[in-house]
Amino acid sequence: MTVSASYPSAPDSTRIRIQQEAARLFVASGYHGVSMREVAEAVGVTKPALYHHYADKEALFLAMLDGALAGLDRLVQHAGAQSGLHAQLNTLVGELIASAPEQRVGLQLASELRHVSPDRRAAFEAEYRRVWMGGLTDLFNAAAARGELRQDLPPSALARAFLAIIYPLVTGPRLPEPEETARALLAVYLEGATPR
Repeated sequence: MTVSASYPSAPDSTRIRIQQEAARLFVASGYHGVSMREVAEAVGVTKPALYHHYADKEALFLAMLDGALAGLDRLVQHAGAQSGLHAQLNTLVGELIASAPEQRVGLQLASELRHVSPDRRAAFEAEYRRVWMGGLTDLFNAAAARGELRQDLPPSALARAFLAIIYPLVTGPRLPEPEETARALLAVYLEGATPR
């Protein structure tokens, strides 16, 4: 398919601008504190142009969450392409730190998910569990099958413990030394905190 030279990927760039401005507004004011008119003004488009891209505020909001989820899926896929659990987790944590600002926005947006319709919320939550939790659990299941994990705890529990440990890397204010903190968290997770 060829894109016209006079109109190169403008719809995609407009959608990106819409999502960036909408994310900024939603993070600042919450779901109910933002109108489609405000989003259109922030982007510099008319309301009809905004509605051309997104049917309503809920569709726009869920598109931003879908984008955040796609980013998490890419992280899991890239980590899974590495050889061995240590390399996979190092890759995953490194990329989480590198994308921490985007992860924080995604978490803040997800905290507003309660405002969307129950069926759309349930669909997104199911997809989140499949992509993020399921993807991580798959990494841990494969590591267990290779003999890289202890056998007295299920891989799914070890995946949840890993998430609990790394969660501070992408929540709250930016850590003063995120890479050093990440190395320490991974070392404690993989090797324990007591002398060896």
